[in-house]
Amino acid sequence: MDETAVTLFLAGDVMTGRGVDQILGHPSNPELHEPYVSDAREYVRLAEQVTGPLPRGVSSDYIWGDGLAEWKRMAPAARVVNLETSITRSDQHEPKGINYRMHPDNIGCLRAAAIDICIVANNHVLDYGPQGLVETLEALERAGIRSVGAGRNRDAAVRAVVHALPGGRHLIVGACAHDSSGVPDDWAALSQEPGINLLPDLSDDTATDVAGRVARDKLPGDVAAMSIHWGGNWGYDVPRQHISFAHRLVEGGIDIVYGHSSHHVRPIEIYRDRLILYGCGDFIDDYEGIAGHEEYRDDLVLMFFPSLSPQTGQLLTLEMTPLQIRRMRLNRASQADLRWICDRVNTVSRRFGTQMSPTEQGTLRLSDGRQ
Repeated sequence: MDETAVTLFLAGDVMTGRGVDQILGHPSNPELHEPYVSDAREYVRLAEQVTGPLPRGVSSDYIWGDGLAEWKRMAPAARVVNLETSITRSDQHEPKGINYRMHPDNIGCLRAAAIDICIVANNHVLDYGPQGLVETLEALERAGIRSVGAGRNRDAAVRAVVHALPGGRHLIVGACAHDSSGVPDDWAALSQEPGINLLPDLSDDTATDVAGRVARDKLPGDVAAMSIHWGGNWGYDVPRQHISFAHRLVEGGIDIVYGHSSHHVRPIEIYRDRLILYGCGDFIDDYEGIAGHEEYRDDLVLMFFPSLSPQTGQLLTLEMTPLQIRRMRLNRASQADLRWICDRVNTVSRRFGTQMSPTEQGTLRLSDGRQ
């Protein structure tokens, strides 16, 4: 790896609510308001039917499992995840059918992973209403974790965060969501009301505005990333409008387009030497006991480690570590699973000319001529 490169860590949906929250040290009230499940502990029992007994009251670092060693090996300059749960004691759930919350006293699980920035522009951060959102923002702030994509008013919700990188450089991260991911329209932040940075559309004008808010403070040596929560839960098709929007962001000065919402990885594109992740997939969740959509292998997740030129912001390398969610923790993927996800990423990304190859370290690496 180029010693001058800036290596980052990105991951998809971190869903530490519901069943995951129940095995941590300070479980929330388990009552749910779903059509079929009324107790969050049922997701633990469903997982146990597949993997055997699960521990309760686990340590804060339990869920990250083998991911901890990968973070140490890769030593990214910043760790960014999409936090797809509210962190709240509130019982005032939104009537939307599925609600995620993690008890604030379980915030140690995010500290154990040394997360620097949590994306909070998504379709679950307001599951317990504006009060739950504000409590989420406060919990992250107390933990020393930056949040982006939501706020106590619109100005705060659209504001990018700036994270210091080695050598006096900075990572500038903006975050937004689109209603294609299931975000209710009334979750948009208003001038005096809390909410998320919800895109009005995916037009060229909106892309120019969004990119400008992030890239306007970008100095030589800085890296600009834009997170977008968009698209449905399942499927590999990338709508033409999403592709056009991502391209406009890059043309507007964004170095990484960081998409998520789907429960599995979606296509990867390199456009003008910049990385576009159309969907990172889940990173941690409580789905292993839930039947359906097995063909997508949502139990297989990826740690994304892009390395960028500090001079130009262009992508130098992309390394991805495959892991498997089992017993509600991250485990090193088997060789068979590594081959499966490599083939799947290559198949769905072929239209974009992107291909990955396995490495001796049990990871996948971009193999499009940049290595």
